[in-house]
Order: sequence, then C-alpha cells, then structure tokens
Amino acid sequence: MSVEENKATVRRFIEEVFNKGNMAVADEVLASNYVYHSGFGDIKGPEGLKQFATMLRTALPDIHVTIDDMVAEREMVAYRFKLMGTFKGEMMGMAPTGKQITFPEAHFVRFEGGKEVEETPFADSLNLYQQLGVRPPTG
Repeated sequence: MSVEENKATVRRFIEEVFNKGNMAVADEVLASNYVYHSGFGDIKGPEGLKQFATMLRTALPDIHVTIDDMVAEREMVAYRFKLMGTFKGEMMGMAPTGKQITFPEAHFVRFEGGKEVEETPFADSLNLYQQLGVRPPTG
C-alpha cells in the first residue's frame, strides 16, 4: 500500500473503532499477528484490540479521538492525537471519578501487506492518572 493509503487506514481505524464503536473495522485493518505495545502489557491481535477499545469506550462513554498531526514514510505512520472523554465506567480496576480528560498521545504504526502489524504508543501516563483523579498503580 502507499503511504497515503496507510495514513487513510489509521484515520479510518481511529474514527470507526474508537469514535463510533464499529469493532468490525479492527478485523479489516489489523493483521492477525498485530501487537499493541501498551504500557499495561502487549495487546495481541484484532480480538485483543477490540477488547481494549471496548474497555475504553465503557470507561469513557463519550470518548472522542482527534488526530492533530500525522506523518508517514514507507511502512511507518506516526500520529499525534488527543483522547477526550468523561471517566464514567470502571477502567482496569479503577473506579470511575466522573472527571473529564483531554489526554495527548503519539503512536507509531508499522504496516505489512496493507495491514497494521505493530503499534507503539508514547504518552505521559502520570498525566492520565492525574486527570482521571486516581492514584497510579505501584510496583
């Protein structure tokens, strides 16, 4: 796929899966060996990502992700975005606080054969915990 097609795939994935909750798109754009290198451990395959996205959409029912910048070269796409929402449901064992968040992140996505195979996020997790109004996990 071309660089522009890869960028369009990332945009479609964010819009459909996270903003609209259309989990079927994960099966279309993620390779079966997809790995998301989360700060909470690796999330594997389309099913793992759908579970993660569903958890986020439950915890932040008004979630909206806005892509601010995107660059790409060959099989790599890098994008910077803001995740916004209100913490109204349990998330990874944390009780909801009702706090609104605006959380910036940057991700690097690697493509093979027209599908996303690897994604590495970079984010300030302490900022997220502070905005959520919870204590970060210890250990």
